[in-house]
Amino acid sequence: MSTRMFGAPVQRSEDARLVAGRGAFLDDLGAGACAAAFVRSPHARARIRDIDATDAVDVAGIIAVFTYEDLSGAMAEPLPLLIPHPCIVDGRTPYALAREHVHYVGEPVAMVVAADRYAAEDAAARIRVDYEVGEAVVGVDAAVSAERTVHAGMADNVAAHLVQEVGDARAAVAAAPNSLELELDIERSAATPLEGRGVYARWEPATSATGTDDGRLRVYSSTQTATGVRAAVAAKLELALGQVDVVVPDVGGGFGVKIVHPWPEEVMVPWAARRLGREVKWVEDRREHFVAAAHERAQRQRVRVGFDDSGRILGLDVDILHDNGAYLPYGVIVPIVTSTQLLGPYKPGAYRVEFRSLYTTTAVVTPYRGAGRPQGVFAMERTMDAVADHLGLDRLQVRAANVIRPEEMPYDQGLMFQDGRPLIYDSGDYPRMLEMIAELVDWPGFAEYRERARREGRRVGIGVACYVEGTGPGPYEGGHVQVETSGKVRVATGLTSQGQGHGTVLAQIVADELDVPIADVEVTTGDTRRMAYSVGTFASRGAVTSGSAVALAARRLKEKALRIAAEALEADAGDLEFADGRIQVKGSPAHGIELGTVAVLSNPLRYAFDAASAAATQFSGAADHESPPVAEGEAPGLEGTDYHSPLRCTFANGAHAAVVETDPDTAEIRILRYCVVHDCGNLINPRIVEGQVHGGVAQGVAGALYERMAYDSDGQLLNASLMDFLMPYASEVPTVEIAHMQTPSPLNPLGVKGAGEAGVIPGSAVLAAAVEDAEGFRVDRMPISPSELFELRNRHAAGEVASVPPRPSPATASDTSVPSAREPR
Repeated sequence: MSTRMFGAPVQRSEDARLVAGRGAFLDDLGAGACAAAFVRSPHARARIRDIDATDAVDVAGIIAVFTYEDLSGAMAEPLPLLIPHPCIVDGRTPYALAREHVHYVGEPVAMVVAADRYAAEDAAARIRVDYEVGEAVVGVDAAVSAERTVHAGMADNVAAHLVQEVGDARAAVAAAPNSLELELDIERSAATPLEGRGVYARWEPATSATGTDDGRLRVYSSTQTATGVRAAVAAKLELALGQVDVVVPDVGGGFGVKIVHPWPEEVMVPWAARRLGREVKWVEDRREHFVAAAHERAQRQRVRVGFDDSGRILGLDVDILHDNGAYLPYGVIVPIVTSTQLLGPYKPGAYRVEFRSLYTTTAVVTPYRGAGRPQGVFAMERTMDAVADHLGLDRLQVRAANVIRPEEMPYDQGLMFQDGRPLIYDSGDYPRMLEMIAELVDWPGFAEYRERARREGRRVGIGVACYVEGTGPGPYEGGHVQVETSGKVRVATGLTSQGQGHGTVLAQIVADELDVPIADVEVTTGDTRRMAYSVGTFASRGAVTSGSAVALAARRLKEKALRIAAEALEADAGDLEFADGRIQVKGSPAHGIELGTVAVLSNPLRYAFDAASAAATQFSGAADHESPPVAEGEAPGLEGTDYHSPLRCTFANGAHAAVVETDPDTAEIRILRYCVVHDCGNLINPRIVEGQVHGGVAQGVAGALYERMAYDSDGQLLNASLMDFLMPYASEVPTVEIAHMQTPSPLNPLGVKGAGEAGVIPGSAVLAAAVEDAEGFRVDRMPISPSELFELRNRHAAGEVASVPPRPSPATASDTSVPSAREPR
């Protein structure tokens, strides 16, 4: 093919079907299935004294009511703690239905199955639960005090405690010529995808005469891990893995909340389907998603930093209190990521980090896009700005003094990362990253622009924040590539898609490897019938792991195709090449064979069923090409399967800069410019990467200025609807200006790094810096609303909030300044 697909901004192949309304989401399936509804706890902490379903059975259409007492075997045990870790002091997980105690508002207590959702909800409303209500434990302060514990049998609320240290950070801080201490706070938020969670299951009973229970379970789930759900459901229902198929339909967003598995509903629905012998479906409503799915972000941080007069960090000592909610289903990945990715592109002389992960009587906390990195970047970048202000230095100058140099790569930070492997940065050019962001936002010209705005009575500020993101963790991902006799290419991988464009990206990779038209490549994801072994979609790993696996699988196929074509063409395999869907002799295009014909030859047949199979029978000669025998030990068919197991994570990086204006009267915050420099290694599809960055920035802006989960002291979520949970509209999301860097990773065959989470990671840090710059006083807590900014102004006027000293103008000037006309759409 004349055009290389890898690196081209190919339009997404998925979009035409979705925008035309031809998508098939979970709720589009199972039209005749029974409906499930759940009775959920209205209390944050209580003991269940009695459940009375007498009134529910009078509802027309009701089929069954289940409580914990109906469960047995593995179903009666707590749900799994997915990622164990030695630092976990006491790992508590929920039951599929609450057993005696509830620990957050929204915890499922009973399940109703009825002919339709209306009947199921009506019956659920009639079930009476007698609770002995206890005192809630809401927020870090309440959890730390240990006046009351969330779970019985615990001396305090500490779920996990970890210390990592490189050098003697406390001694380095104490000995440094300059030192500072910061108290920082990030509030709780949530993923809030457009489509909530949902499960649909059907049981196909055994039809054999053996009498054994060898039926088959088909589960459809709106999840980020088909194989994970399959394994979890099989274990809980005590079925053989081969008896369970999990298919992931179109998914309307995940952002991390759907990587948790199994949710209580995700095992109860298949269990009920098997027990009742009926198809059963559950799709959560929006309030259920707010109170019963997962949240993230909430942390309190204390930073002590020692540094020299040039701004070089000599010692960094960080304490983190992390709110993990009522249970610990996903382990402590979030605080581990915060504590390690906090370092960003910098190399402090010594580093110590300690975190305590705490139980509270609130919804569980599991990874949400960014997964602990936004909190870590907030801590580090707020510290960098504080160091610069203390010394009277430019903020970029201090960052430049601390970044790792390209010649120092690979760089070992001396810590253990979330994948259990060393935190070693594989590649990157961080000084160039700083140069590019300064150029993109016109950092040197901002002083002139600020003065012009001041004369107009306007307050403007500029901020910058840098990050490094560990992407593509293992343990592995697989790929399968098959050429059909028509010449079409089918690709399968186990990861699931929630809008990332995997179908387009993987097709680009295979189209290049096999030199076939991209329109001839069809991609399937998230179906355990096509790819039984997989891990899932999270941590910006799709391109790194599945992309590499698919490339390797295509290369295996190429080796087989060349062997078969060489025999058919009576040529040496080394003299052949792939070209436009054919294999031909180099320099002699007329002497070749169609790839579809090679597929025919790869599977010699005895019987003819159609024209293609007739060409593979013993007397046909496959259109004048003698059908070669199948090689010893080689499976028939033109296909290849391979897996990529990364040595360790590969590390993307970038920097964001923002210009904001704060209204002197209303304290409204407007983003005038938002600039991004991002390095995700070799770009497979720049258009898709930019789309990922745009979406991430939108969520970063949301988390910095709008979104928060507001619990009262009784553990009631006060804004559990889209009327009350403030999400930004398109009018609040700025136009994003992007510049790409490409420093290839040496850790995978494509040289790629992940890009899915980059846009969201520095959002709170960069906007806090810009607002602080506009206002002239410290901003140490996010998100920040106009009312909170107004209150900070009053506290600053009263001397309760520290001022930011006048900041120096950059040493160099620019020909252009930030255009005042650049405002949000």
